[in-house]
Amino acid sequence: MTLKALQATSTSRNGVGTFIRQCKRLDFHYCDWAGSSRGMNLFLQHNLPRFAASHPSIEIHVSPRPHRHPVIRGHFINGTQHSICVRNLEKGQVLQKAEILRDMSGEKARRVKGGRVVGSLNEGTRGVWSPFHGAKAPSFEG
Repeated sequence: MTLKALQATSTSRNGVGTFIRQCKRLDFHYCDWAGSSRGMNLFLQHNLPRFAASHPSIEIHVSPRPHRHPVIRGHFINGTQHSICVRNLEKGQVLQKAEILRDMSGEKARRVKGGRVVGSLNEGTRGVWSPFHGAKAPSFEG
């Protein structure tokens, strides 16, 4: 019996079409008793199942943290962690903070200095411009 190989319908080239989300895990810490966790508790009951289903690549951990303010902590693939305190926020605002952590790269925020925004190790394809390039300047000899 011979086996037939499946034909590839599309081949990826240079990583086109691949996207790796930098956030690998979100931890939701809350308190059942404190009033500052009211918005977080509503978010966990109503919005979290939909949020988790729409982002299967992110691990979701929910754990109680008694007598403390609610916190969302993001763990990233480069090993860093970022925390956002969500005390006294409504469930929609908690969702926005979770989306902020979901979209973060995990890198430290750095200030872009000076004129050139895009840095490159390679020289430009056209080279460096100089006023001495181009056509010869006309002479004014009479």
